[in-house]
Amino acid sequence: MFDTVPSANVRTTRVVSSDQLRDLLADTGATVHDSVRLSELTTLRVGGRALLAECASTEALIATVNALDAAGLAVLLVAGGSNLLVDDAGFDGVVVRIGTTGVELDTGGVVAEAGANWDEVVAATVAAGLGGLECLSGIPGSAGATPVQNVGAYGVEVASLLRRVRLLDRRTGEVRWAEPAELGFGYRTSVLKHSDDAVVLAVEFALDPSGMSAPLRYGELAKVLGAAEGQTRPVDEVRAQVLRLRAGKGMVLDAADHDTWSAGSFFTNPVVTEDQLPLVLAAIAAHVGADVKVPTYPAPDGTKLSAGWLIERAGFAKGFPGEDAAARLSTKHTLALTNRGAATAADIVALARTVRTGVQQRFGVTLEPEPVTVGLSL
Repeated sequence: MFDTVPSANVRTTRVVSSDQLRDLLADTGATVHDSVRLSELTTLRVGGRALLAECASTEALIATVNALDAAGLAVLLVAGGSNLLVDDAGFDGVVVRIGTTGVELDTGGVVAEAGANWDEVVAATVAAGLGGLECLSGIPGSAGATPVQNVGAYGVEVASLLRRVRLLDRRTGEVRWAEPAELGFGYRTSVLKHSDDAVVLAVEFALDPSGMSAPLRYGELAKVLGAAEGQTRPVDEVRAQVLRLRAGKGMVLDAADHDTWSAGSFFTNPVVTEDQLPLVLAAIAAHVGADVKVPTYPAPDGTKLSAGWLIERAGFAKGFPGEDAAARLSTKHTLALTNRGAATAADIVALARTVRTGVQQRFGVTLEPEPVTVGLSL
């Protein structure tokens, strides 16, 4: 899951009233809302209050961000809120809600505005018989957030399909299209994730008009489709199976299912260097036994391990710490930290720290959080 520019752009500690904010943004096209609960804008459903400026057009978004930056105010950009953990005290600056939703299809791809619902974008491409994005079905969040952390699932990453990204440079006010080579993509990362200098305004993907999927690279998905890895299948069939698999892991939003009140995978899969790998494998063997097969995957900088596997083997089962806890690991998937209905941000952080410390002590591996944190840290 994903959804925001990497961090609050804190330029000063200046605080404004809602009336002052309305005056400041009078000519931008933004709508100002008083004291909005950020828990209502995030899929974890935690977070305190903040002033909010809602932008329904790209023009309003550009003008609003430029005005707030010129005034030296702290800015937090939010669309779907699916990769965001905000402190219970809220945010002292201005939350800019990206409400741009335009989607344009042609035979070679799709252009989506930053605030467009990601799964709706994927569904539209599948309905049009365009292949490429189907393995990314069911992921909550906005289209504009996908290049920020190079979103990926079931063997497909955004970087492999992205044609270009439209950006607002907050330092200069320039708006331009950037090529993928400029974005420094890596595993769940990009240069956009580590800087708040740019705002994603739109994304464009190159897709296959044949109606067939990208080559299947994920064994579990290929198996349920009756295919070998590397083969293709009709895009609608792939989407249906991806949604089924994700739902079985509590990874498709459902207001009635607290297992989906989460930020998705809370920790990224750790990558260890080749020098570190023997020590880590020895620590794992000492704890779980030398005959246990450890899932490993090749990565550009070393070997990738499964965070979920490590969490379970460190003693944190599905549903940890128990039914009475306000924040628990999902009952379907140990990589998701969930709000059971009344959790606070502090509850989520406490659980994350417990899990992270346990894995570190058992195996010498430090798990890195995937969500963007605002006003708090692990």
